[in-house]
Amino acid sequence: MNEFEKNVQSKNSDVVDSIKGFGFSFLFFVLIFAIGVTISVIGS
Repeated sequence: MNEFEKNVQSKNSDVVDSIKGFGFSFLFFVLIFAIGVTISVIGS
């Protein structure tokens, strides 16, 4: 057995971490898009 399988640092589910990572990155890009649209609307 691999020694890393016996001494696990984090017992969190990878699915939860993946959802968090996708959610944060999605919200970041939505925020950047909203800022760009706001500047575009104000500028026109």
